Amino acid sequence: MSALRFGPDFPNFEEIMLLHDAAVRDGLAFYRDPRSGLSVMTGWFLRKRGYCCESGCRHCPYGRDNLH
Repeated sequence: MSALRFGPDFPNFEEIMLLHDAAVRDGLAFYRDPRSGLSVMTGWFLRKRGYCCESGCRHCPYGRDNLH
């Protein structure tokens, strides 16, 4: 699991996590956000990339403390 930047009270949280987990299971770098329709990078992809870009990615595996 990644260091989420949102919690269970976030709209569509459960659906988002199901979409994320399915994308990770299938080896996909992105999934489509159910509310906005935008592509969201998976924690797996971000970890594989190897660094935090400090953009506040939803599933950043590097944790909240890396943001400035």
